[in-house]
Amino acid sequence: MADEMVRQAQVFVNRVYGSRIGMTVEENGQTGWNTMYALTRALQYELGITALSNSFGPATLAALASKYGKIDASNVPSADFCRILQSALYCKGYDGGGIDGTYSSRVQQSVAQLNSDMGLGAVYPGSALWPKVVKGLLNMDAYVTVSGGSGAVRSVQQWLNGQYILRSDFYAIPCDGHHSRDVAKSLLFAVQYELGMADGVANGVFGPGTQSGLKSHTLTVGSSGNWARLFTGAMILNQRSVAFGDFTSAVATAVQSFQSFAKLPVSGTGDFSTWASLLVSYGDQNRSGEACDGVTKITDARAAALKAAGVKYVGRYLTNPSSTSLPEKAIQPGELATIAANGLRCFPIYQTYGRDASGFTYAAGRAAGQAAANAALDHGFKPGTRIFFAVDFDALDHEVTSNVLPHFKGIVDALEVDGGRFAIGVYGPRNVCTRVGEAGHSTASFVSDMSSGFSGNFGYPLPADWAYDQIVTRAVGSGAGAIEIDVDVASGRDTGQGSFDAPRPPLPDVGFDGGFLNALHDDLSRYMRSIGFDDDGGSGTDARLFTHTQCFETIMAHDAQTTQLSRAYAMRKALIQTSAYWEMRHYDLLDQAVDHQVAAYHLTGIGLVKDSSTGIAQISGNVGIRAWNYGIAQGFVTGTPTDPSKDGDIWEMWQKINKDNAFSMRTVPLVHLWGVVGKPGGGNPPSGETVLRPMSLDYTEGEIFEIIRRYQGWGTQAETDAGKRMGLYHIFEKYNNLVRQLAAG
Repeated sequence: MADEMVRQAQVFVNRVYGSRIGMTVEENGQTGWNTMYALTRALQYELGITALSNSFGPATLAALASKYGKIDASNVPSADFCRILQSALYCKGYDGGGIDGTYSSRVQQSVAQLNSDMGLGAVYPGSALWPKVVKGLLNMDAYVTVSGGSGAVRSVQQWLNGQYILRSDFYAIPCDGHHSRDVAKSLLFAVQYELGMADGVANGVFGPGTQSGLKSHTLTVGSSGNWARLFTGAMILNQRSVAFGDFTSAVATAVQSFQSFAKLPVSGTGDFSTWASLLVSYGDQNRSGEACDGVTKITDARAAALKAAGVKYVGRYLTNPSSTSLPEKAIQPGELATIAANGLRCFPIYQTYGRDASGFTYAAGRAAGQAAANAALDHGFKPGTRIFFAVDFDALDHEVTSNVLPHFKGIVDALEVDGGRFAIGVYGPRNVCTRVGEAGHSTASFVSDMSSGFSGNFGYPLPADWAYDQIVTRAVGSGAGAIEIDVDVASGRDTGQGSFDAPRPPLPDVGFDGGFLNALHDDLSRYMRSIGFDDDGGSGTDARLFTHTQCFETIMAHDAQTTQLSRAYAMRKALIQTSAYWEMRHYDLLDQAVDHQVAAYHLTGIGLVKDSSTGIAQISGNVGIRAWNYGIAQGFVTGTPTDPSKDGDIWEMWQKINKDNAFSMRTVPLVHLWGVVGKPGGGNPPSGETVLRPMSLDYTEGEIFEIIRRYQGWGTQAETDAGKRMGLYHIFEKYNNLVRQLAAG
């Protein structure tokens, strides 16, 4: 909602300082970071700082302190200087007195209120603006409770400000009633100050000195003073309902509840392990855990070492995106049998190549859900198993909203269509786990608390539905039993699986069983509709010329040939089916018009286009020639090479691809085989294409993604579309796998 006085503040900073500070702001009456940055730069300009910055850093603070100390009615550097402060007050929601350059009674009253709201009324009484308050004024922190903030949390925030603002490295934190990264760090600073650390030594890091000091500050019923306030404050920030102040019997009861929840020794005292769990996500890293996860195969010797270390549950990965790094990351043949034989239980983890928000979309979630189900069945996990889907990056809250939640909705939909055989868990930072669970997209959390610096961990409580809490990497065992693991505390909400079905071996594909045609047809339809493709091809400028059923029937009509080619090339049928189906579903009026131009070029000489992607698999004459030439050279097919630079050869190949569906389907796997080596001669990729290992039935997901992406080319669109096509691949593979397992008996 626009505010007229904020708009006037924006007009002021643009008119007076725009050319001087190198930026202007939109005059929309809405406070935002750009407005605060402009006001910060204007202040720096008035202070004589030449290297202007959006940051109100140490140099700005030092210049303000050395030049003016404090700003009040008797000490205002200039009218414009005052207008900057008045503008900032309005942007913060306070009365700035008219932006008239006067430190009036209205301004004085607002400053006094600001100091009080920040918890600084006793430290900075009256209506003076001290440097650290000015710093707080020129950011987006709120000093009143906002958006359902907690009054108890705000009391802790105000107390921290009032108690420690005079320490050199402590700056005003928000007093908005919400825990956050800055609040969590300020609490660590406060602990270090109470331990006697000097300015410059205290750093807000939970290091050895802080840990050592806390071990001698166990609190019990009757403890009072600042240590009790810090402890009860930490409890409040972790969403525990206690009174801020002394360590009472009621606090001890709440501590017992927290300790039980976090699987700490239940003592009811403020001991080191409890302090640690309240202050940092990983807590006391000397704890043992009944669970672990790792990227190393569990052998009999390693299983014995894990059992000796108290481990009951082992997290292992269903797939490995890479065929070269961490060769034992995925569950290895016979490993689950070894785990079961040694009395351990296994919980499966599914992780792909998504290392930032862009890798998480609804379509990617649909692909992930089906891929995980396929892999779980391949390994022998029984229905009812919970699969933990990984979000292994520092997802900011807005990225959780825009990317992670839609991704998990895709997983939910995929597993529902799969028959609901597997439950869904989430692996990730605390905020990710909490929000995915609250959205109803998961039933338990595996928390990556070891990544304590993640914004989604620092300042967030342990999720209510946590099953495993990852706290430290540790080596256990020796000799043949030596293994490095991530230690996970287990809550008991998930206990993995202790017995398994026989694994499904990687068999070659066989002819499709017609009894599953309707199910495959409907699964593909649901998926394509979920990413915006109507069954009838759609309407308007984005309309496609073929319906879902037409595409499906065309692809499956060539199943015998596809099966033969897949066996000849050690290539999954799903790779051929996915590329052909996707391309045929995309054929539109523009493609048709371009095809007419190509025909006119070669037949009449008046067309403007010599070549185009054509036919059901959308392959150009040039690409078809190069793929066939590569296949001939490698012995995949027989024939005579042709020249992709000759119009006659292009036209001959183009016509085959355009008119002969069987030939198009025959060419798709050759394009894939050519893609294995990076499609040499097929264009100018930005940095070249790496050579993959030879085509194989055990291609990893990363390799499958690359082959699918290379079919289309390179660049952002190819990457995005490949992510969507992965969903198709895993649906085709679901049924192909089922058919080949049935055929094997």
